[in-house]
Amino acid sequence: MNQRIGLSTLVVHDYDSAIEFFVEKLGFLLVEDTFLVDENKRWVVVAPVGTEEAALLLAKASSPEQTAAVGNQTGGRVAFFLYTDDFWRDFKTYTSNGVHFIREPVEQDYGTVAVFEDICGNQWDLIERNTQ
Repeated sequence: MNQRIGLSTLVVHDYDSAIEFFVEKLGFLLVEDTFLVDENKRWVVVAPVGTEEAALLLAKASSPEQTAAVGNQTGGRVAFFLYTDDFWRDFKTYTSNGVHFIREPVEQDYGTVAVFEDICGNQWDLIERNTQ
């Protein structure tokens, strides 16, 4: 058997501002942006540069329950783990792009990590894992 996770849904308030955050501030690629029904329903996929497997499907909240979940899809825990090959390069770039870090960089046994928030308030670990 061969399985993999392809997309994870991230519920957002607005497609265009979410695209701007992920593409302009984090440097992700806009993989797809297709209108499904009208301008209120789109298929928007973004992915970090170099990713061949997993990507994010940005889904605009369309109900009170979905709107309530925006920014808190994991109940306040870190939702996503963004691995990098150069922590300090990305940390400096993100900081200069206005990305808000809520936990400063620390060296852990497994590598260097800091926590930032996306445009909706979801928490992300930026991690460079030790190669040992």
